[in-house]
Amino acid sequence: MLALICTSAIALGAASVASAGVLYDSVTHPQKHHPDHSNSNGPKNKTPAIVTESGPLKGIINGNITEFLGIPYAAPPVGNLRWMPPQSFGKWHGLLDASTFGNQCTQGGGGSEDCLFLNIYVPNFKKNANKHGGATPVMFWIHGGGLTNGAGSDYDPTPLVNQGVIVVTINYRLGYLGFFAQTALDTEGHDAGNYGLMDQQFAMGWVQRNIGQFGGDPSNVTIFGESAGGHSVYCNLASPTAAGLFAHAISESGSYLMFDTFIQSIVTLPVGETQTMGLVPGGNLVASFLGCSTAACLRTVPNTTLVGLQPGTLYAFVDGTLLTETPAQAFASGDFNRVPVMAGTNHDEWRIFVAEQYDAVGKPILTQGEYDAAVFALWGQGGTGLDLAVEFFYPWAFPGGQILGNNGTDGIFACSARNGDISLSNFTNTYAYEFNDEHAPPQPPPAGLSFPLGAYHGSEIQYLFDTGFFFEFTPPQQQLSAAMVSYWTNFAATGDPNGGTLPTWSLYNPTTDVFQSLIPPTPTTETTFNTNHLCDFWNSIP
Repeated sequence: MLALICTSAIALGAASVASAGVLYDSVTHPQKHHPDHSNSNGPKNKTPAIVTESGPLKGIINGNITEFLGIPYAAPPVGNLRWMPPQSFGKWHGLLDASTFGNQCTQGGGGSEDCLFLNIYVPNFKKNANKHGGATPVMFWIHGGGLTNGAGSDYDPTPLVNQGVIVVTINYRLGYLGFFAQTALDTEGHDAGNYGLMDQQFAMGWVQRNIGQFGGDPSNVTIFGESAGGHSVYCNLASPTAAGLFAHAISESGSYLMFDTFIQSIVTLPVGETQTMGLVPGGNLVASFLGCSTAACLRTVPNTTLVGLQPGTLYAFVDGTLLTETPAQAFASGDFNRVPVMAGTNHDEWRIFVAEQYDAVGKPILTQGEYDAAVFALWGQGGTGLDLAVEFFYPWAFPGGQILGNNGTDGIFACSARNGDISLSNFTNTYAYEFNDEHAPPQPPPAGLSFPLGAYHGSEIQYLFDTGFFFEFTPPQQQLSAAMVSYWTNFAATGDPNGGTLPTWSLYNPTTDVFQSLIPPTPTTETTFNTNHLCDFWNSIP
């Protein structure tokens, strides 16, 4: 019911960026479960005890990688701590068994509010070398999922760790439990709205204080994330309260509706409380629907009820503390955490969402009329006439789903990312990329699609993580994957992706507008990003 009031000049299709559906899950997280380490390749040896601020723990040795899983980094945000800033976990009793993942955060299909856990993956672990800190670079992964679903345990960072970096993956509060503006809550006298973003920074603080015990260098932490995780990376770059918590940042496909000239997905808390025509329903309206006028009442609402009301995608807020302005404003003025940045998008981001919304439900876009209706649904609501302009620059052609995917990619992801790159590069070293493997697995694509998925949203993840895919890379794709892993880990170590025999990746310069094209088998430069994605048109929209 609430979704019916969530409309804008861009329709609900755009508001559903990065939310997972059955098709999206099947090609990006086909296993999506907690791996059973106890039965994988026989029993695992336990590590020596490592002492953290909360007490000692033991992980498991898995070949050349040592895993410390399910470490609580904050107190469970339950009961009166729901919609409160994260609190210190304190001390646990005895020795913590860090051999299994903790709960995923509340989301569709399950999870728990007791979910603030992190996982640490260490290469070639030797306790004696770690007693007094170490010099191993650290990569801090923020998962995607529209800020409404996902978990750190969905990602196996073995390829990255094998290159000599420590990888930390985290859970953070999701959905309305993590990103919610509502007057009764926001006037309680604490930081409000961005509870999931607070969790991310609280986990970063934990890493600063404890990662030396695992051999990591707290002064050399790279935050990186994809989709909503990339959105979070941009927010942390813009956040004054994240200053000093990381040394480098990588955003993969996190630019959606963030640096566009014609829409802003990140609003202030007062707007987030009261809006009725934005990308997300106002929190006061949600509370009213639940029959709650007080914070105490809201804290009694079952978490499953909240999940059932929330849209597929949420956004951070300008709350006055974590974010004092939007990332777009911060990057344009230079008022952000000026660390080296690597950022990019995939060539065909939006196609997977078109496939999910149309083809996967038996309604492929096969006629001019169907295309007109789909363009209006994505761009035309609100009476702005934007759909007519989009059809002028993206006229109907078969297959219509591919053309809709093209304009969704350009207007929501690609040109927004380029705008962000331009702003960032004026103040800090910025490396811009486009992932361009048009034949990214799965190949052949899932049955029933009227168009190829191309380099779809999330398709680059399998080139960096061991995702448990049943798909096989071709030799050229294997070569691209190796290059990408090296670029990412080089950047984590030095703030520069270059090294060895890798093709040179130059700093982004708005004058030359050169991107690194991540294409198999060998990455190369790309000079036509602006024209390929019609960014002059998208940036001309008031």
